[in-house]
Amino acid sequence: MATSVFVSSVPLAVFAAAAAARLRQLGVCVPLTTVALVGGALAAGALGLTGLLGWTLSRRDVTTDAALIRAIYYLAFLIGGPGHLVALGLLVAAIALPGRARALLPAPVAWAGLAVALGAELTALVLVWPPLGPLLPVARASALVWLLVAGALLPRAHLHSE
Repeated sequence: MATSVFVSSVPLAVFAAAAAARLRQLGVCVPLTTVALVGGALAAGALGLTGLLGWTLSRRDVTTDAALIRAIYYLAFLIGGPGHLVALGLLVAAIALPGRARALLPAPVAWAGLAVALGAELTALVLVWPPLGPLLPVARASALVWLLVAGALLPRAHLHSE
């Protein structure tokens, strides 16, 4: 499981780079394309680190130390939960905002992206109110599905080019 989490960070990083390049090609302002790239890179990095921490938890010499297990578990949860999702929310928002403002995406898809991004950002509240934990998988699944839809719908070339 930990290895697959680590490996899944690579396609996310590639998607973030491709999405940022596509937004730039479509004439979206530089700050938003940079936010998309940085948000995606941070989300991918957090996911990769979570996988590596999970792999560490499977090592025999680590499993004999309860305090170490607990510390690594909390790090994996924090980095792979709110840490990953807040960054993923930045990626979603940086695609949804110009998607709505420049009509690069259908309005309902863009608005849904903004709602998904807000949900991902709200996962930071898990740090102060742990009962919000169920928001984590909902935010992750909805963000990944939205990114697939948006990636398929974004125009491949500038809207005014022929």
